[in-house]
Amino acid sequence: MKTRTMNQDWITTARTLSEALPYMQRYSGAIVVVKFGGNAMGDADAMAEFARDIVLMRQVGVNPVVVHGGGPMINDLLGRLGIESKFVRGKRVTDQATVEVVEMVLTGLVNKRIVQAIMDEGGRAVGLSGKDDDLMVCEADDPELGFVGRPIEMNVQVLRDLFSAGIIPVVAPVATGMDPLETFNVNGDTAAGAIAGALKADRLLLLTDVTGVKDGSGEVLTSMTPDDVRRMTADGTIAGGMIPKTETALKAIEEGVRAVVILDGRVPNACLLELFTDHGAGSLIRQPSPAPVEE
Repeated sequence: MKTRTMNQDWITTARTLSEALPYMQRYSGAIVVVKFGGNAMGDADAMAEFARDIVLMRQVGVNPVVVHGGGPMINDLLGRLGIESKFVRGKRVTDQATVEVVEMVLTGLVNKRIVQAIMDEGGRAVGLSGKDDDLMVCEADDPELGFVGRPIEMNVQVLRDLFSAGIIPVVAPVATGMDPLETFNVNGDTAAGAIAGALKADRLLLLTDVTGVKDGSGEVLTSMTPDDVRRMTADGTIAGGMIPKTETALKAIEEGVRAVVILDGRVPNACLLELFTDHGAGSLIRQPSPAPVEE
């Protein structure tokens, strides 16, 4: 006769699922926009883990939108084609030749790789770009940068239609201009923030290759208000590559996103930790709760 010894790992798993129930109920029906990029995009195991997390979110009633970048892949193809990459203030100068490569890589190679990873984990996903159904219409962000766009018009009904069908949208940050013959390269964080704002998303998760926003002593801040971010930017505590991310967070909150989280995408199951546990996985930015009214 066989006997079964209860493995402590399984007990821990069951307890974790039970403790996650209130969070799953809290986010059922919520819209969560996830900016995916960084080193995880080039690692097959990390990609599969991310896709599994997104499928689980959809399975428990969350409406996720994945917005992705693809800088390393763009750099690789530009190099192979002999097209020099130039940057101004940390942003890629995008001429006509470069924007054609950007569109090819983001809407083709990268977008379809993410879609396939989600489908491999049992989810339903559709890849699209900001051009599809005029999801994102842009104007030039800075004449020095060429075809780098800033969203000025958002049409997110196509995303809501996909939610209704149980499909996960995967969006490449390439957009049209007011002239439909124009193509713009859009920063991935900027695109994710614009989409989250237009959807009035419950959460915008910006996955990065750092642990979060740090204070002056180097400690990661788990919770901040927009005023905290502005003060830390003014005094130089927030600097460098973190500034565009916090600027995206502030604009998204102004446009109605309930909260933005800058979190470490290198942490296993970072999205699930942030949404479905007390622990969280990064720096949450939101407006302070209103003070209770005294009677």
